[in-house]
Amino acid sequence: MDQRLPAKNIWFGSNQLKQLITNLHTLTGIWANIFDSSGLDIQIRNTHSDFCHAINAIPDGHRRCVDCDVKAVQACHNAGGGLYAYRCHAGLSEFLLPIYEGGQPIAYLVFGQLLDDSSVLTQWENAKELLDWYPGGAAALRESFFRLKQCSDEEITAFAEILEALASYIQLEGIIRSAEYTDAQKLEMYLDEHYMEPLTLPRISADLHMGTTKLCALAKQLSSGSTITQMISQRRIKAAQKLLLSGDLPISSIAEQVGFSDYNYFTRIFKSITGVSPRDFRKAHFSQR
Repeated sequence: MDQRLPAKNIWFGSNQLKQLITNLHTLTGIWANIFDSSGLDIQIRNTHSDFCHAINAIPDGHRRCVDCDVKAVQACHNAGGGLYAYRCHAGLSEFLLPIYEGGQPIAYLVFGQLLDDSSVLTQWENAKELLDWYPGGAAALRESFFRLKQCSDEEITAFAEILEALASYIQLEGIIRSAEYTDAQKLEMYLDEHYMEPLTLPRISADLHMGTTKLCALAKQLSSGSTITQMISQRRIKAAQKLLLSGDLPISSIAEQVGFSDYNYFTRIFKSITGVSPRDFRKAHFSQR
């Protein structure tokens, strides 16, 4: 396998990227994703076509997909950038588009899981030869292969041009950018981005590649003695306050949106931080109007 390109210290605006990619798929039915500069999926939107999902569900299949992605990014880099088209390890059409900063690729937009406009039967016959490793044989994947989206050259070109505009927007808005942050800044940025998700100390430690002891020390440094759990709760309650004042969403829905699965626990934490219940907080605001 080719040497993997070194991944740089890059910041990804996860929520913005997820929304953009979700919107693209909603409008076009074409799967898109983001790779880092080494060719690794940054897990912005962990979804696949049925065909690719079946392959990725098997450890050997997932390994083949990862190796294929890394090789494609290396080949795109060696080709000098620009739109790069290739066939993946399972015979599907895939396309890479670099996102640049300072003339260097810092990430890649990828789209594909597609069939071209040639004979689908011929494409299947070619794919079968690549899938003899799959448990049960390639025949187990036939039905999902024939459900893949088929695109003409004109459609591919049009989508590529849209992605080029999207890449420019991502650069202009700084949604993906190189960064040199302190460990404390990395922790704060991570919590700002993920506070609404189920977070545990082991998960944060793994995502940030920091030991749990160091994370706890950083939390105390950043918040005058608070724990990471308290820092997460403070972010969630701050977000909940905005939602309580900006509309008439049910309080239980607001609790879920900001990361609390237990309504009673949300109410207790909200009151411990603000001094009032969510209901009284909302009532006091609207009574002053």
